[in-house]
Amino acid sequence: MLESILLAAGYRVGCYTSPHLVRFNERARLDGEAATDAALIEQFRAVDAVRGEVALTYFEFTTLAILRLFQRASPDALVLEIGLGGRLDAVNVVDADCAILTCIDIDHAEFLGDTREKIGWEKAHVFRTGRPAILVDPMPPQSVIDYAGAIGADLRRFGRDFNYAGDRQQWSWGGRTQRRNALAYPALRGANQLLNASGVLAALEALRERLPVSAQAIRQGFATVELPGRFQVLAGRPSVVLDVAHNPHAAAHLAANLDSMGFFPFTYAVFGMMRDKDVAATIAALRGRIDHWLCTDLPGARAAKASELGAALRAAGIDPGRGEDVERTIECHPTPRAALSRARERAGDDDRILVFGSFLTVADVLAARTRPGS
Repeated sequence: MLESILLAAGYRVGCYTSPHLVRFNERARLDGEAATDAALIEQFRAVDAVRGEVALTYFEFTTLAILRLFQRASPDALVLEIGLGGRLDAVNVVDADCAILTCIDIDHAEFLGDTREKIGWEKAHVFRTGRPAILVDPMPPQSVIDYAGAIGADLRRFGRDFNYAGDRQQWSWGGRTQRRNALAYPALRGANQLLNASGVLAALEALRERLPVSAQAIRQGFATVELPGRFQVLAGRPSVVLDVAHNPHAAAHLAANLDSMGFFPFTYAVFGMMRDKDVAATIAALRGRIDHWLCTDLPGARAAKASELGAALRAAGIDPGRGEDVERTIECHPTPRAALSRARERAGDDDRILVFGSFLTVADVLAARTRPGS
């Protein structure tokens, strides 16, 4: 959303996100366009030439290359995503002018800790002394608030420093010194998107002296924003929903979003997940919305086998045959695209197919769609 609004305002913008879905180039965008192979290879060679004997992880190496790419392009603004933690994330080497911390839940517990308080403390390290720290989580861990106070960050909390209200047609936002009224809903689907949009407007308010944006740029940015794989509904029948939800928190949001779609006779799920995630709690968040489960293998040592997911479903009380109120089924498939093909064979035009559980699950389906003739 930040990238979209700043582009609409006429700024040159760099954006770094991870992971990618289909092509690595998606991770680095300049002025809304993915970086070219040639531009990335030039930076990879430059990093490799100077690192000497220093060992770099895949993420460290590619982050340095992309930051060098942005440095030479010299955009007006950079939007950098930190996805795993904060304190020790490679992207946190950048001394950001403003940080946004979205909702916090248990994920990557083996690295960040097994409680929201521990994870919040790690993530709060993206804040900087004297600089805006936008806290979007409505019920943040106390560790985040304490850390912001300890370093003297300019903490701006949802519900205290900014908020939103809306009806079915439009919504409004209020911050410390600004109000934005009669806003159209963001183009991104999902019940949590107004919370995310509120954090975006809070950041833009905090940076308004350096990056002023007009009301029209905000409206245009929200109207044109795109984010593949996040409650993405494909055109056609049956309805196909792609969502990279891979933990209980994201699955709970996905469940609410599915509920908002209206009635479908049956819902089929193409389900692939990493075994180091909380598979049981993710299933629990969605079990009441799914009638037929098509489990799938995914590449890599971390991936759960389709048979393991099937066993987890049975352990959750989802058994083939007569279930709680409708007939449930569980199948196993070698790839997400094979599972999706099978779901399309079984589903009626008025049914719904959900593809979820991992970036890899969604990526395989999207990659198949981008091939000629697909």
